[in-house]
Amino acid sequence: MNTEAQHMERDRSPEPTGSEEISDPPGPAGRSRFALVSRTVDWLPGGRITLTVLVCLLFLLTLSTFVTQPFEIPSSSMERGLRVGDRVLVNKLAYRFGSKPQRGDVVVFDGSGYFGNADYVKRVVGVGGDHVVCCDTEGRLEVNGRSVDESSYLYPGNSPSDVAFDAVVPDGTLFVLGDHRSDSSDSRDHLGSPGGGMIPLGSVIGRADWVVWPSAHWRHITRPDAHARVPVADGAHG
Repeated sequence: MNTEAQHMERDRSPEPTGSEEISDPPGPAGRSRFALVSRTVDWLPGGRITLTVLVCLLFLLTLSTFVTQPFEIPSSSMERGLRVGDRVLVNKLAYRFGSKPQRGDVVVFDGSGYFGNADYVKRVVGVGGDHVVCCDTEGRLEVNGRSVDESSYLYPGNSPSDVAFDAVVPDGTLFVLGDHRSDSSDSRDHLGSPGGGMIPLGSVIGRADWVVWPSAHWRHITRPDAHARVPVADGAHG
């Protein structure tokens, strides 16, 4: 008998196909994703709790950078609606996709080079091309020849302005006022400053949409109807 031939025949026989002997193929391609995640978690001090905290912080950072940001009201210039210490949520996407601030919006903006090196919150009363005057024969704010009834948000006992002004808002800028006119430094006070008291659209951080703290002040900040009746300025763009 040819013993060598018999050994070769046995070597060519198929391997067992039973499930007991199944194993991952060697190399990175055979590693379990769950094993990799598990090793990563084990490597972190605190394990899964630390990973969860890091993911939450990353989410909040992304949210604050691109979507919404809390802002604390620093002064009484927007009373009665916004009081000192109130926290508002600023919608940073409100004007990012072709939309622009509208009259009546409450906006937060960077005042560097215009009002001061800080962020401010004011109400938009004039947009590019508008002719803003105070006051009309009845003591009201006038925009593009139309009087505006500000009684729904103006601080009780305040007039629209104790200082007369007459300004045309350049394209790409905003004319802003505080609701507490007797305690607000706004576009009226900076008409002779660089920029003429106007806020460039590029300096607007976002629109204040909600008061979220304290809980007793929780409310949605809406645009007053009074500004909807103001006509578009002659020659205004957009």
